[in-house]
Amino acid sequence: MKILVCISHVPDTTSKINFTNDDSQFDANGVQFVINPNDEYGLTRAVWFQEQQGATITVATVGGPETEPTLRKALAIGANDAIRVNAHPTDSFFVAKQLAEVIKNGTYDIIIAGKESLDYNGGMVPGMIAGILGYNFLNSCTDIIVDGNNVKAIREIDGGRETVSTTLPLIIGGQKGLVEEKDLRIPNMRGIMTARTKTLTVVEPVDASINTKAVKFEKPAPKSAVKLVAADNLDELINLLHNEAKVI
Repeated sequence: MKILVCISHVPDTTSKINFTNDDSQFDANGVQFVINPNDEYGLTRAVWFQEQQGATITVATVGGPETEPTLRKALAIGANDAIRVNAHPTDSFFVAKQLAEVIKNGTYDIIIAGKESLDYNGGMVPGMIAGILGYNFLNSCTDIIVDGNNVKAIREIDGGRETVSTTLPLIIGGQKGLVEEKDLRIPNMRGIMTARTKTLTVVEPVDASINTKAVKFEKPAPKSAVKLVAADNLDELINLLHNEAKVI
């Protein structure tokens, strides 16, 4: 069984975020980048398939040379090889088009992508890949069992869970539940050293239309200071709730 895990190179949530060029471009200076959490759940599940069913794992991303440390970490966790599409990830369709080309050239059985990335939260790439390739697709997947060519999966839906049956090849949008946080793999020294010798292939992008662009980014307004009201001053509390908070 061949598995492709799509990896997004995203800012760590502890990083301070700023924008440049009149707030139209993300400023990456001083920002620490990590594997997108939803993708890391998928990668860890893929390693489980590797250990239990002899699967081979390829990780792939769309990005420049700055993404290679993230791919090397994925290799240290357990992936067999990595592919980097040498292009800036401009929008969801462009990324999906590049990854679809990688999949066509690699004939993978299962493609695991996070249901959304931590930076833009678009949640569109896995479904777009499935649409381009005509593959079966399950989003918000929390469990997956593969028996030959048959797949049984569980996905989150409004108000509960849904169990579905399908066949390979399959694309899933994974999330927490594929594994739990306690099961995530931390690369050990052996894995880090081995990752240095594993294959990291760089491929050039295919032509794809770019249909969207970021016009402006805006950070949330800073929270105002807390106002304390004496316990016996009910009139002041009602005044603040009505005229400032506007909740009554």
